[in-house]
Amino acid sequence: MASGLPILVVEDDLALREAVCDTLELAGQAVVAAAGGEEALQLLARQTVSLVVSDVRMLPIDGIALLKEIRSRFPHLPVVLMTAFADVDRAVEAMRAGACDFLLKPFEPKALLDHVQRYRLPETLDDERVVADDPLSRNLFGLATRVAQSDTTVLLTGESGVGKEVVARFIHQHSARRKGPFVAINCAAIPDSLLEATLFGHEKGAFSGAQHAQVGKFEQAQHGTLLLDEITEMPLALQAKLLRVLQEREVERVGGQKPVSLDIRVVATSNRDMADAVAKGLFREDLFYRLNVFPLLIPALRQRVQDIIPLARHFLAEHGGRAGRPGLRLAAAAEEALQHHTWPGNIRELENVMQRAVILATGDVVDVDSLHLSAAVPAARPAAQWPQAAVPEPALAVPPPEAQKTDKLREVEREHILETLAAAGGSRKLAGERLGMPERTLRHKLRQYRLEGFLKG
Repeated sequence: MASGLPILVVEDDLALREAVCDTLELAGQAVVAAAGGEEALQLLARQTVSLVVSDVRMLPIDGIALLKEIRSRFPHLPVVLMTAFADVDRAVEAMRAGACDFLLKPFEPKALLDHVQRYRLPETLDDERVVADDPLSRNLFGLATRVAQSDTTVLLTGESGVGKEVVARFIHQHSARRKGPFVAINCAAIPDSLLEATLFGHEKGAFSGAQHAQVGKFEQAQHGTLLLDEITEMPLALQAKLLRVLQEREVERVGGQKPVSLDIRVVATSNRDMADAVAKGLFREDLFYRLNVFPLLIPALRQRVQDIIPLARHFLAEHGGRAGRPGLRLAAAAEEALQHHTWPGNIRELENVMQRAVILATGDVVDVDSLHLSAAVPAARPAAQWPQAAVPEPALAVPPPEAQKTDKLREVEREHILETLAAAGGSRKLAGERLGMPERTLRHKLRQYRLEGFLKG
C-alpha cells in the first residue's frame, strides 16, 4: 500500500497521465493527478506533495509557466518536466527557472522511477520536534534541508517565538556535521563584559578572576555548528572581532597569542529588521553581508494556520506526558478558539497555553476554559520592524471553506512577500533572495499588489 507524501502528475493527455500514474503506483508511490496547470495549482493549495512531474506542452498554462508559478509559491518543491520534443531552448529555460531535470518522451518506467528516487522530498522531516503541516512551513523546511547539505552560513530572521532555534537545530541534524556538537549562545543574555571571553575563550590570567584557561563557544563547536542567537544584540566593538573570526576561520583566546583554526558552521538569528539596524548604525554592514549568505525568514504562526492544531496537539501530548496525564485531547470548541487566536507570541505562546491547559483541565478533554486564552499576555514583538499586509489577522487565523483555500493561500503568500520586502528595506533583490523567488516574478507580483491596493508607491 502506498504511503507518504504523494507525487503530483500533471498531464493533459488522459492515456499518458494514467500510464505515468500506474507506473508510480505499481512502484509503491502515492499519486495524485491533474489534467492541467490550473488544476495542479488548486491541488497544491490544499495538499502537500513530494514531487511534481509535469508535461511541458499544455494549454492554457504550459509546463514552463506552471514551473515558474510553483517556484514562486513553493520554492522547495522539486519539479521534473516531460516533453516529447527535444527542444534545447525550452530545456535551458526550464532549468534556469528551477526544474530539477527533463524526461524525454517516450521514456522507460525505470527512467521515471530513477528521477523520482533522485528528486522527491523525504516522506518525513525526520525530527520529532518539527511540525510542518502548513505549505509555508513545508517551504521553509524544504529550503532548510537543501541548505543543510552545504556549509553555507545561514541567517534566520523572524518574530520572537517563531522557532528559529528549532530550524537551526534542524539544519544541523540534516547536515554532514550532525555527529559534531551543536553549540548555542544567546548574545542578548550575556553581559557585554563577558561575551567576548564566552565566545572566544580566555587564557589563565587574561583578566581579573580568570584563574583557569577556558575554551570559548567557537572552539566548543569544532566540527559542528555554532548558533549565534539574537546576533543584533552584540556590541559593535565585538562585531568587528567576530567579523575577523568569520573571515579568517580562526579564533584567538582573550589573553592568548596563538590562533586556533576553526572547522565550524555558523547559523545566526535575529528578531530585528537587520537592514534597518545596519541603516541606523547599530550593526556592521560588512558583518551583515558575511552572515546573510543564505537568509531564511521564518513566518509568524498566524501565517502558518495549518500548523496551529498539530502544534497544539504536540505540546499537549508532550506536557501531558510529563505531568502524568497522557491521553489528553482538545475539544472541538477549544481547537476553534486556538485557530481564532492571533498568537502575538507565536509558537512559544502556544506552548505556554498548552502547558497551562494541562494544569487547568479537569478531565481528559481540554475545553475552551482550560485554555485560559484571556490570560495570554501579548508578547513584545517589533511590529514596526515586521509590518503586516492589509489583511485582518483574524481572517488569517480562521480556516476558510474548501472553495476559498486558493484565495487564502494567495493572501498568506502576499503577506509573506510584503513582510519580507519590508524586512529587506524595500530591496527587491534582497527580498527575492530571501524568498527564493526570481526578481522578475517578484516584480510582477508587486505590480499586482499595487493595482489591488495592498502596496503603496
